[in-house]
Amino acid sequence: MRNVGVREISRRTGFSPATVSNALNNKRGVNKDTAETIRRMAKELGYERSEHLDHIRFVLARKTGKILDEGTFHPGVIEGVERVAAQLKLQTTFTTIELSNREAAAKQAFEITHDMSNGIVLLGTEMAEEDYVLFRDPQAPLVVVDGWSDRLFFESVVTQNENSAFRAVTYLAEHGHRQIGYIAGDYRIKNFPLRERGYRRAMREAGLTIDSKWRVVVGTTVNTSYDAMKEWLSANPPLPTAFFVENDIMALGCMRAMTEQGIRIPEDVSVVGFDDLPYASVCNPPLTTARIPNREMGEIATHRLMDQIREPRDYTCVTHLSTTFVERQSVKFLQS
Repeated sequence: MRNVGVREISRRTGFSPATVSNALNNKRGVNKDTAETIRRMAKELGYERSEHLDHIRFVLARKTGKILDEGTFHPGVIEGVERVAAQLKLQTTFTTIELSNREAAAKQAFEITHDMSNGIVLLGTEMAEEDYVLFRDPQAPLVVVDGWSDRLFFESVVTQNENSAFRAVTYLAEHGHRQIGYIAGDYRIKNFPLRERGYRRAMREAGLTIDSKWRVVVGTTVNTSYDAMKEWLSANPPLPTAFFVENDIMALGCMRAMTEQGIRIPEDVSVVGFDDLPYASVCNPPLTTARIPNREMGEIATHRLMDQIREPRDYTCVTHLSTTFVERQSVKFLQS
């Protein structure tokens, strides 16, 4: 059988690759005569949809690097992907798509999503809604990890962001904290507004006041979060008894700035993070946080790819994984 792809059929028929893809997959919107012409050419060229994968492709979609470059979340996802791929006797390959270069990203995304020999695990951490358009109507099986589209339907594996933040802030309230601030990243990935929504819901249900003076916006790297917190503290503001921080990287930078200013953690202010990155257990003090099951996310995503091959269906699922709340020494228990 010849290795014929969508681009070759497009070249032979004169129709766009998108039209060819839609016709071969019986999508609506393709003229009947056009679809018949495309299918006839595909048959003449020996085109057949692959019923097995040669490899799993892990695609890191990078927009700014402000979240991914210092994070250790995605190596855990990769480990999970590789573990299941090895069990299936499949190789794992890696591709980075720089979303800031739209033209190059669009070309890369099309080639990857129309390569029927690969199954795609797409890391969506830094992806915004407009970026998912590049991956619409994939011909290869595709699962998004740590991301989702509100307008397009993709199989996705994500974290329960809102409920996890709700539980973390409720934990603070149950241990006597009444003044709980929020440390937000200045680069707003899709996870962060959900975590803030969980914070706000927990505050409301605990009957606590959300004070805007304790919403501190910082950078999303260790150094930029440190710099922003140091600047905020320079005005000698009143402190809440606790902060919930959108992720552990920001928590580390902020804790460093607080410590340098003589603020004791947790005696003067408690801190709760999100992610449970490796350093969270060894920083000073060890950080109370919500652990994301990143390896399991990679494993589940790879199994979902195989499901798309074995049992194709005309709908997609979004799988929400819960977090594990990890209590360490960065929280002081106050009297209720």
